[in-house]
Amino acid sequence: MKLMIQQVDEALGRYLPSEETYPTVIHKAMRYSIFAGGKRLRPILVLAGCRAVGGDEEKVLSAACALEMIHTYSLIHDDLPAMDDDDLRRGMPTNHKVFGEATAVLAGDALLTRAFGLVAEEALREGHEPARVLQVIAELAEASGTMGMIGGQVVDMESENRQIDLSTMEYIHRHKTGALIRSSLRIGAILGGGTDEEIRALSEYGDYLGLAFQITDDLLDIQGDQEKIGKPVGSDEKNNKATYPSLLGIEKAQEEARRVVQAAQESLQMFGEMADILRELAKYLLVREN
Repeated sequence: MKLMIQQVDEALGRYLPSEETYPTVIHKAMRYSIFAGGKRLRPILVLAGCRAVGGDEEKVLSAACALEMIHTYSLIHDDLPAMDDDDLRRGMPTNHKVFGEATAVLAGDALLTRAFGLVAEEALREGHEPARVLQVIAELAEASGTMGMIGGQVVDMESENRQIDLSTMEYIHRHKTGALIRSSLRIGAILGGGTDEEIRALSEYGDYLGLAFQITDDLLDIQGDQEKIGKPVGSDEKNNKATYPSLLGIEKAQEEARRVVQAAQESLQMFGEMADILRELAKYLLVREN
């Protein structure tokens, strides 16, 4: 996995304009948040999804980077005063604290725009079938739009300071966080030449993984070490957000995390050892500290 992260970081360095490229402030802001740390979960899932179906991982690196750009744009905007108003992200000052709100908004916009351009340019250059490239672009648009991440964020904001039920909270998590995780796996499999059956199995795994990620994220916001998670503990409570622990209690939330991780692993039964990294990722969520 460390090699995958290194590959992604090197590729991101190539695919983003340098800090010296005019206008310098926007490119500095984009690179600041991209290289502020992070697990690179979504690009790893693109590479792992490609590997699971026997594809060429080198040929999906650009798509993997596009997913990280979209994820980073969402974090920049999520931290803004108009949304969560956070001062720290991954242990560093948030983008708007360093570059100002206007530049932070534009940096997020620029990363989103660059992601779509990157997929269109590089996927065709790498020899992927045009029909699969178009499918990937459609996947990205749905996962990051109102039927995915943005839709989840809107319901999340509408739910602040309100009592919501479990189904509403699951909608938020499946869309705000889960949509991009699911899409990462599907995109890796699509560009890797996966069959419809393989793509369906990885989609199911992605649904469970996204849910497990969010449950454990909610738990970390209560039980985590601020130095390890890189942001203040208790921000969900501060923002009056409904979470799995707040609705189910800590013990039942932990039980649900274990159940969902088990379901994720069972979704991979049709794959051999090439999907082992996905099995390990699911197990890791139960012990992660950041």
